[in-house]
Amino acid sequence: MRSFATSRRSFLAGLTATAALAGCRSTPLSVDGLGLSNLAVEAAHHYPMHGIDVAKYQGDVDWDAARDGGVAFAWLKSTEGGDRLDERFKANWRGAGAARLPRGAYHFWYHCRPGDEQAAWFIQNVPKQTGSLPPVIDIEWTPFSPTCTIRPPRDVLVREVGAMSRILEQHYGQRPILYVPIDVHRDRLVGAFPDHEFWVRAVKDHPDDVYEGRKFRFWQYTATGTVPGVQGEVDRNAFAGTRRDWITWLRAHLVA
Repeated sequence: MRSFATSRRSFLAGLTATAALAGCRSTPLSVDGLGLSNLAVEAAHHYPMHGIDVAKYQGDVDWDAARDGGVAFAWLKSTEGGDRLDERFKANWRGAGAARLPRGAYHFWYHCRPGDEQAAWFIQNVPKQTGSLPPVIDIEWTPFSPTCTIRPPRDVLVREVGAMSRILEQHYGQRPILYVPIDVHRDRLVGAFPDHEFWVRAVKDHPDDVYEGRKFRFWQYTATGTVPGVQGEVDRNAFAGTRRDWITWLRAHLVA
């Protein structure tokens, strides 16, 4: 019987090859269209596929150890606003790619800069590379920011995030995923962006209980997780589906 690490490497290599054959395309978002099971569970650990998101705070990550320890995917902080680049992004991008781990980049939204400018900054710094997951736009309130604490009205936020999303989709051939915590969703985004997949944060409750009328594709269920290859605590995330769903989703979403 092959080792877990060997099996995982073969699995990921096959997915990369599939993506290369698929060609660039915009993300198919319909669960019915993809044939996903839409598995519902009571707790995040009941989902089989889990990953992490990292930034400079995690320091030097051993990506081979993380992959072999069960990390199935990773999102890496890349950019913020229109002029900030995470100092560990390039190293994380190279390292996760070398480990053949499905990885993507996420952008921290800045409420005081137009969406088109933020899109341009992301494109300037994030490669369009085979095997990459869709980009993520991370939309949070920033009450402790030294430069921007405003909370734009719903129409402005939807307009500007939508502008960034459209530009990124045109460039990368993938519709961005939106990461939205409970308060931003409740305050501004209930019912908005019906054609986007959502990555939600719920560390005390089930997302269905705190996100009104929102299906989710990824669930960030703790900020204090531990995984091999990462020193200290790290965000843990579950893919909302079965192992077969994960393979299907990856084949549809990896950029080629």
